[in-house]
Amino acid sequence: MDKFEEYDVVIIGGGITGAGTARDCAMRGLKVLEVEKYDFTNGATGRNHGLLHSGARYAVTDGESASECIKENMTLRKIASHCVDETDGLFITLPEDDLSYQKTFVEACTRAGIRADIISPEEARRIEPAVNPALTGAVRVPDASIDPFRLTTANIIDARRHGATVRTYEEVVALVVENATVKGVVLRNNHTGEKTEVRSRLVINAAGVWGQNIARMAGITVNMFPAKGTLLIFGHRVNNMVINRCRKPANADILVPDDSVCVIGTTSDRVPLDTVDDLRVTPEEVDILIKEGEKLAPALGSTRILRAYCGVRPLVAADNDPSGRNISRGIVLLDHEQRDGMKGFITITGGKMMTYRLMAEKATDLACKKLGVDKKCETATTPLPGSETTPVEGRVSHDARQYSFFAMEGRHGTMTTTIPAGTPEDDALVCECENVTAGEVKYAVDKLHVHNLINLRRRTRIGMGTCQGELCSARGANVLCKVAKMEAEKAERDLAAFVCERWKGMRPVAWGDTLNEAQLTSLIYEDLCGLNQLAGEGKEIAR
Repeated sequence: MDKFEEYDVVIIGGGITGAGTARDCAMRGLKVLEVEKYDFTNGATGRNHGLLHSGARYAVTDGESASECIKENMTLRKIASHCVDETDGLFITLPEDDLSYQKTFVEACTRAGIRADIISPEEARRIEPAVNPALTGAVRVPDASIDPFRLTTANIIDARRHGATVRTYEEVVALVVENATVKGVVLRNNHTGEKTEVRSRLVINAAGVWGQNIARMAGITVNMFPAKGTLLIFGHRVNNMVINRCRKPANADILVPDDSVCVIGTTSDRVPLDTVDDLRVTPEEVDILIKEGEKLAPALGSTRILRAYCGVRPLVAADNDPSGRNISRGIVLLDHEQRDGMKGFITITGGKMMTYRLMAEKATDLACKKLGVDKKCETATTPLPGSETTPVEGRVSHDARQYSFFAMEGRHGTMTTTIPAGTPEDDALVCECENVTAGEVKYAVDKLHVHNLINLRRRTRIGMGTCQGELCSARGANVLCKVAKMEAEKAERDLAAFVCERWKGMRPVAWGDTLNEAQLTSLIYEDLCGLNQLAGEGKEIAR
């Protein structure tokens, strides 16, 4: 450990909160290092339903969170427009629900500053044909969908533009603590095993539910109570508006349109902290999601399910309530100097994906106060890369390439003009389902911290379409091997890991077309390519 670096701030965590905090700190002139032990969006950020809350869901039970949501909702529509699909949303009442709750709901929304318009069941069926025709009431609210992968990537790009250093696959294995002060971190490169000590004036813990382990390195207790949530992805976009149940929050009461698919979720079950790295979807969770999802949109009953997945919410118990009975879903900012007598250390956690910018602002405000920096936050008014107002021009022709261009523009916004294109090699399709070109793969490797196929999926949606990687995995591995100059043996292992990861999500819903697809994938990659020998024990393809 002979290397030594110095920064103003080290930010731990590559989810949306860490990325947003890195951006804000860098924009205020701080020398920033952000570290993530695996890949961006590897944790909770990459495992949610992608709902841009209006705040209506929380209006009755948590007015403060609802107000935060609607304010950030409107902000993100402006600064992250290429990440947002402005669908609007419906809160519907079904025959088994209490219609009188609608009045309570609308009044609470009004108090929180949320537009909530009661419309007739007939009007609801007109504007959203997929909705359950048996509904007895409907309220229209400004819900939308947002892509967490694009949003995180855009924040990372802008953080780097403002001078931040960003490192993936760098894990914090220790905090440097001297005289009750955190003075840096010890990092381990998870590719090479090399350790590096980094010194900083301040460390910000933005590691989500894993932040409890980071705090322990300083001898500090943060009472995290992980809540597992399971979701299902359906094979096409059944609904065009977000559909919610107009009742107190419960399992499977949100259906979100997401690009060319839709997502039903979520469940909520407390799980032990030591299980969060190996969560599995259960048959019972799948059953309840299907059963309740059909009540929102009956067509889900005959729609192919692409995959199931689960994530974990970083809930925090009050300091005076270690039992966890008083769990907060709001933003939690801990100044460990004031709370624990440990200088140079801040934790930002809790909250929701869509309030990440506000969380980052609060954490950065505190950081600047401690470091003597007098500069106001500008993240609420400064567009993210890809969401600048300059229109994308050129490179659209009247052939198949225009569809790839439109798909890339949806993913990268105004950054699309920097993606290699115009040659047969660059315009060649790697993934037909999501219209990903070889040029976009090159761009992802050069600009977006892509080291393997799973990274590539998060930046481009390769393997996320109908075939779930069956047709595009090998092509993607080939292009990535060439562009990233990856050795063939490593590329084979990477391909095996990617296909196994796709099967992990398909396995809980492996029946009908999904099972047929998995069997064909197994035939290709297991029987023909022999990749099981590289996948590892217990990770066989489609078994």
